[in-house]
Amino acid sequence: MPKISQTGLRIPASPIRKLVPYAEAAKRRGVHVYHLNIGQPDIPTPDEALAAIRAIDVRTVAYTHSAGIESYREGLAEFYTQRGLPLTGEQIVVTTGGSEAILMGMLAACDRGDRIIVPEPYYANYNGFAAEAGVEIVPVRSYIEDDFALPPIAEFEKRIDARTRGILICNPNNPTGYLYSEEEIRQLREIVLRHDLFLMADEVYSDFCYEGAKHHSVLALEGMDEHVIMMDSISKRFSMCGARVGALVSRNPAVIDAALRMGQARLCAPYVGQVAAEAALNTPRSYFTTVHDEYEARRNFMISALNKMPGVRCPMPRGAFYAIAELPVDDADRFAQWMLEEFEYQGRTVMVAPASGFYAEPETGRHQVRLAYVLNIEDLRGAMETLSVALRAYPGRWGL
Repeated sequence: MPKISQTGLRIPASPIRKLVPYAEAAKRRGVHVYHLNIGQPDIPTPDEALAAIRAIDVRTVAYTHSAGIESYREGLAEFYTQRGLPLTGEQIVVTTGGSEAILMGMLAACDRGDRIIVPEPYYANYNGFAAEAGVEIVPVRSYIEDDFALPPIAEFEKRIDARTRGILICNPNNPTGYLYSEEEIRQLREIVLRHDLFLMADEVYSDFCYEGAKHHSVLALEGMDEHVIMMDSISKRFSMCGARVGALVSRNPAVIDAALRMGQARLCAPYVGQVAAEAALNTPRSYFTTVHDEYEARRNFMISALNKMPGVRCPMPRGAFYAIAELPVDDADRFAQWMLEEFEYQGRTVMVAPASGFYAEPETGRHQVRLAYVLNIEDLRGAMETLSVALRAYPGRWGL
């Protein structure tokens, strides 16, 4: 039998989805599963996008330009410009979701064997993209005791060597919900300029900032046009995860040219998704206000409920819709699987994402889980009650 490639073997299974078979088995037993494991919003997609899909009237669904439909790129450039980030359509490559944008960014910045420094915990799929690109992720750890703030710049300095090509951040952060301050972003600017690196930023959650906090995009940094690669997506902003439309954005023409040639190799991003995405740009401001207020209320409820549970610690996230919680359990992976296989409370259980998959060394996140507050508050209430009972019943608990 032919052997699978080392690349195929290196790509890790998603820690966010690896427990799906256990959840499916629980559902077959008649148990209701509260899904806090994945960032799939229950917020309605804007009417403008849905109407555009229904109105598609073509005899042939044809290829689009490899960089994306021109009118959509121009509209997206105007969308950013209105937010104080002046861009042109030529500085955008439309991608198949934010995932492809991240992979393209890595491939444009790095040769095989090069390194990217990433604050951890980090989005677990970065490991998969890095494996595909032949890139090594070098973690620099942030700590729950510091609310997962940016690690000291000195820690970045220690990890920079001849193979280092860039720093990658997610802002606001998935999985922690941490929102980087303007000062932290400026600190990254200084180290990137000092060592002539790329600064790559996954800004998919830029619309989700709470308590009046402001998102500081890397595109707003002065003197950084040649260094910045920003990755974005419509998945969370417009609750359109299945449309699979993202964007790689850079004012560096060489980066855009490289990404375009990669885009030509896969021909184009999804036509229907782009049509919907372009229409979504006309979504009224009231939509974003309603969504923002709903998520902030969910956040406040869930974090308060978690911190009332004996032995649980969970910082208050200021962005995105995730939180990392430290639990009084011997092993969060075992606990998460136990909840789906052996536990139920009033016919319900909870699915969480063990945080081990968000660290370079799984042992680091052994006692932590990521939770996504993407359910309505009534469902979150049921989920938190169920989780609290589970923590008391779990045979591997401690300190209770």
